[in-house]
Amino acid sequence: MTILSIQSHVAYGHVGNSAAVFPLQRLGFEVWPVHTVQFSNHPGYGDWQGQVFSADHISAVVDGLAARGALGACAAVLSGYLGTASLGEAVTTAVARVRAAHPAALYLCDPVMGDTGPGLYVREDIPGFLRARAVPLADVLTPNVFELEQLAQCAVTTRAEAVAAARRLLARGPKVVLVTSLRGDDTPAEAIDMLAVTLKGAWQVRTPFLPLDPPANGAGDALAALFLAHYLRTRQAPTALAAAAAAIFAIIAATHAAGSRELQLVAAQEAMVNPDRRFPAERIA
Repeated sequence: MTILSIQSHVAYGHVGNSAAVFPLQRLGFEVWPVHTVQFSNHPGYGDWQGQVFSADHISAVVDGLAARGALGACAAVLSGYLGTASLGEAVTTAVARVRAAHPAALYLCDPVMGDTGPGLYVREDIPGFLRARAVPLADVLTPNVFELEQLAQCAVTTRAEAVAAARRLLARGPKVVLVTSLRGDDTPAEAIDMLAVTLKGAWQVRTPFLPLDPPANGAGDALAALFLAHYLRTRQAPTALAAAAAAIFAIIAATHAAGSRELQLVAAQEAMVNPDRRFPAERIA
């Protein structure tokens, strides 16, 4: 199966496409990466070189794929960091073109906007664009807790509130909402939770919390790719949740052991595919 991945890209480290493409390939998927930006490194270092690509650039690359007659072979579109609402429009247009060629193709939107603590780190028009345009179009959403609050426009401090917020989004069209990095009032201090919510139920995976100082960027990008891979194969949200959680835990564990601020994707590749530790997806609703 082939995935069109439209995200940012860095030469050094692993965020955006440089966090998503390798895991997908390692799991056996063909990937067409289209970069919304190309930077030397992620902005967390304070300085970087490179450029943001225009919406016309993104559209032109998709035009080239269409000219090859390739869009009909695309099983899914994956999007992440956008940068501008105009880039978002280029992504939604690409999704529409893929679905015209392959109506069963899925769209996973990773609504990259910010995180608890740092707050919003995209332009102020991005949350509104994602709520109005991306949420109704997406089959799968993968927000962290901060992004879930932005999309559902409600506070989330507990697991029950996370499930309720996810269901508000499901009512607008998506089939699955994957809530990442949940450390709610009812999460033990030594743990971190992840939820998959559908119209049929909600499931939780709880893993140990491994503190990274500074936190590694790109974990959400890798997780979205891992969930998409397993969901494409199984079409079962709890199965994909458990598989993706085990894989990202293996990557975080390798990163923690290395004392690195960059995800150790290459070092953890075997454990990513065949994790030593697995965690059950428990039905919670």
